[in-house]
Amino acid sequence: MRFQNKTVIVTGAAGGIGSAIAARFAEEGANVVVTDVKDDGVEATASAIRAGGGRARAVATDIATAEGCRLVVADVMAHEGRIDVLCNNAGINRRGPLLSLTPEDWRLSFAVNVDAMFHTCQAALPHMIAAGGGAIVNTASQWGLHPAPNHIAYNVTKAAVASFTQNLARDYAGQKIRVNAVCPGEIHTPMLEAGVTRSGRTIADLDKLVPFGRIGRPDEVAALVAFLASDEAAFMCGSLVEITGAQAVA
Repeated sequence: MRFQNKTVIVTGAAGGIGSAIAARFAEEGANVVVTDVKDDGVEATASAIRAGGGRARAVATDIATAEGCRLVVADVMAHEGRIDVLCNNAGINRRGPLLSLTPEDWRLSFAVNVDAMFHTCQAALPHMIAAGGGAIVNTASQWGLHPAPNHIAYNVTKAAVASFTQNLARDYAGQKIRVNAVCPGEIHTPMLEAGVTRSGRTIADLDKLVPFGRIGRPDEVAALVAFLASDEAAFMCGSLVEITGAQAVA
């Protein structure tokens, strides 16, 4: 119960890694605010948590806009009155090399993967500082550190997440704001399944590429996120932690 009586915001929580992160924090006693652009998805995540005895509330908003990001933070402060942990997990993947992408693919990739993190942190930080500290955990990617081919928009935005994490950590560590990022490799999510289907490969094919013998699970990433947000990671600030099963980028 490392997060009992604490309030946690998780973006991109309608499924995949985000819903697993929300569930993990709820299991450890947190009051979780789950947010995503998908109304039914965030309510399903919150309902599942409540059905299991946890505390969760859904806030559907479009964090691809500055207004949507500020709305979440304002809503949480109005209802919960505090923000102890912020998990910037929302992300999209517009696949393909540069010449295959549209300007909208590029714009939306930055709006969701980078700009939303900027706006949400800018809205939440003053409240966390006033409370004496807090933890921010961002979802970057192994591909943001070691680019994979034919994913330039995703790779560049996730590299920006990594850099943003380290910069924010160094700027606000003195105010007891710990900022870290997880950098997952191949994780079995709906996003990954969609990509596998398009490529004609299978999950079993991906498993063979991982030295550990299989790709990762969302709950394994969630466990790392919870650790980084907890007091057990009290001296971790500005860290980019890969979770890949020892897989190198193809």
